[in-house]
Amino acid sequence: MARTPSNMTPLSTPLPEFSALDVRSGELFTSSSLGGSPVLVAFICCHCPFVVHIESEFSQLCTVMQARGVRVVGIQSNDVENYPADKPEKMIEQASTHGFDFPYLHDDSQSIAKSMNAACTPDFFLYDSDHKLFYRGQMDSSRPGNELPVTGVDLISAADALLAGDKPPLEQNPSIGCNIKWK
Repeated sequence: MARTPSNMTPLSTPLPEFSALDVRSGELFTSSSLGGSPVLVAFICCHCPFVVHIESEFSQLCTVMQARGVRVVGIQSNDVENYPADKPEKMIEQASTHGFDFPYLHDDSQSIAKSMNAACTPDFFLYDSDHKLFYRGQMDSSRPGNELPVTGVDLISAADALLAGDKPPLEQNPSIGCNIKWK
């Protein structure tokens, strides 16, 4: 199992414009529909053991964040020709199984991942209401096999700071996961 860290994009980097198929609704989703809300963008997939390790807790965390006014978008950017476990039908199954109640986009061209400098799954990017990067990095320190519970503490703390109008957390640790499967 490869251990690839986040690229740690500079804070205040603007959210790039993007569009892709939302596999849950079957419709085109565009970043312009996000309005002036804070946004969590999560690069996830179906087969990565790092994502599988957190997906149930991540779903619960997203439900709470959305109730607090943070929009959530999941994006799957892996090459599905060579990694068919990440095809849209598998994404739909994953979303249904884990109760993902947010747009889950298939970034077939991988242009969204490239424009956001995403490196791994999972990879998290939290933007403020002006869509400037506020937090990037890990959900928490739990990883497959390290026996730490999945709590989401790092991502929750960042969202708390954002919603309270505080400055970004000084300590932001990279997420660790499988590398995005580039074409």
